[in-house]
Amino acid sequence: MTGLNGIALVRAANAMLRSLGGAEVELVLPLVEMPDDASAQLGLVDPGVRQISISPVVVRNLPTSNNGPRRRLEFLLPASVVDEQAIGQNAASAQALFDSALGIAYDSEVFHIEGFVTEYFGSTAYLYRVVAVA
Repeated sequence: MTGLNGIALVRAANAMLRSLGGAEVELVLPLVEMPDDASAQLGLVDPGVRQISISPVVVRNLPTSNNGPRRRLEFLLPASVVDEQAIGQNAASAQALFDSALGIAYDSEVFHIEGFVTEYFGSTAYLYRVVAVA
């Protein structure tokens, strides 16, 4: 973040997301540690997943076509929380974190991430728009 204006903008975005809904989602990531036995080396063992909580989040329904996915949602995620989680997961950036994710768990469903856009104001990222389908 750059300067006092960037910090104020990030705080304002977090407050806006809390006031507009403040939901919580889980980013589903694969585990990279494998057991040390022959079945794991053959790919017969599921390494499992870990879930990272992200909040506050605003969830918006998007229209879907008749032959498309059942549900299409847009998740508005605060950049401060996502960037903090990316550092905690040793990801190079938020993009690397989203690219490695298996999906987003919300409302008892796991949504596949279609794409995301970073919202900037004056070179400071303050919001991520993630579109996901189930």
